[in-house]
Amino acid sequence: MENDVDMAGEENEEAELDDMKKRLKEMEDEAAALREMQAKVEKEMGSVQDPATVAATQANREEVDSRSVFVGNVDYSCTPEEVQQHFQSCGTVNRVTIRTNKYGQPKGYAYVEFLEQEAVQEALLLNESELHGRQLKISAKRTNVPGMKQFRPRRPNPNMGYRSRSPYVPPYFYSPYGYGKVPRFRMPMRYSPYF
Repeated sequence: MENDVDMAGEENEEAELDDMKKRLKEMEDEAAALREMQAKVEKEMGSVQDPATVAATQANREEVDSRSVFVGNVDYSCTPEEVQQHFQSCGTVNRVTIRTNKYGQPKGYAYVEFLEQEAVQEALLLNESELHGRQLKISAKRTNVPGMKQFRPRRPNPNMGYRSRSPYVPPYFYSPYGYGKVPRFRMPMRYSPYF
């Protein structure tokens, strides 16, 4: 009888072990399929790029920026169609981009891309022209170079006094005076009203 129980227990354990092996195999297959899909998506999205592709996209971006102008002080109620009409006299407008914040409200500036580079010079002549009662500020669009953030050091404020980089450390950790009687600064013993 004892032998039968051991045989049933071993068979039970072997069945559980086989089930676990099957589940492990299924999980490994699923993980491999997910890795394959991830690699495919990365390849399509271009997140894994070779330097030649990066250089080509940078050159393309510079070429597009050379045909574009920055338009500042754009009225918040302006639509891209109105901006396009304003610049139609300069040349063929390819695209108008009015930048918005995360809530969808316009930031007050726009970019206008033309089909020809000559149109940029014509658009610069429209600097300080009016649209919706606001004087536009027009300049050639700059190309941002990735990784070349302009460093602006902090200027000291004469009203702030000297500030060190170390964090504020209170004069002492526990107040020897009980609750609510913490002096703002530590006075010398002979001038302190607490002693």
